[in-house]
This record gives sequence, structure tokens and C-alpha cells, in this order.
Amino acid sequence: MVYGNRLIPGIRSCFSVMLVLFLLSCSSGAEPAADCNPHTGSCTKQAGAYTVTLDINPKPVQHMKELTFDISIAGDSAVVLPDTILLDLSMPGMEMGKNQVELSKTGEGYYSGTGIIVKCPSGRVLWRATLLISETLNSSFTFNVRD
Repeated sequence: MVYGNRLIPGIRSCFSVMLVLFLLSCSSGAEPAADCNPHTGSCTKQAGAYTVTLDINPKPVQHMKELTFDISIAGDSAVVLPDTILLDLSMPGMEMGKNQVELSKTGEGYYSGTGIIVKCPSGRVLWRATLLISETLNSSFTFNVRD
């Protein structure tokens, strides 16, 4: 019986440590600043000789809601773009697991797909959407998501 009484506090403290580590994992490191506000319109960046625009709907962009991600790529028309591209959704400085949205070509230089931005248990709201095409066309947009 003495062994059992010692085991329970040990399990409790182990569980407490694991819970604290889980909650802190969503808030590790210094957070970069948002460089995009998808709540009011689209965001545009230069990627070499290309202009990449991201639009997310519906607005405001919220956690745990199905979102439509639209991308347009303007630039050198001699480059053949693929039929599908990936949009990687991540939290800067935090591992939230793989969350990629497959975007399908809807026109020349236009792509669209749907996905969900999950909610971090710590309450952090800064996310990054990185377009994965090629080394010269990868673009990242950092933005806050609303509850």
C-alpha cells in the first residue's frame, strides 16, 4: 500500500509536467510580425520576377473554419506552371504538425483549394502560409487568425 501512495503523486507530477510542456510548446521562441492582413483583402509579394497574391475567404479568417485559399501568380509567361501546387500552413516557431492545402489550377496563373487552420491550445494566432512551387517561386505570408 505504501508503494501505491507514492506512485499516485509521481503520476500526478508527471502528468502536470507533460501538460505544461504541451501548453508551452505553442508559445516557444520570439514571434515574427505579421506581414499580411487577409481580413481586409488579398496580400501580394514579389518572388523573383513574379508577383504572388494570396486571398483567403471567408473574411475574417478564423480558426477551425473551412477556408478557401486563392493564389495568383503573374510574371514570365514562358515558365510553365504545374496543375497543382501546395500551400503549407504552419505556426512560426512552433510544430503544429503537417497541414498542407492542395491548390488546383483554375486558370492560367490562378489556383484554388480549401483547408482549415487549426487552433493552438495556448491561444497563439500567428500563422504562415508558404507556397511550395519551386525555389524561385516560394513565397510566405505571415498573418494573424481570429477566434
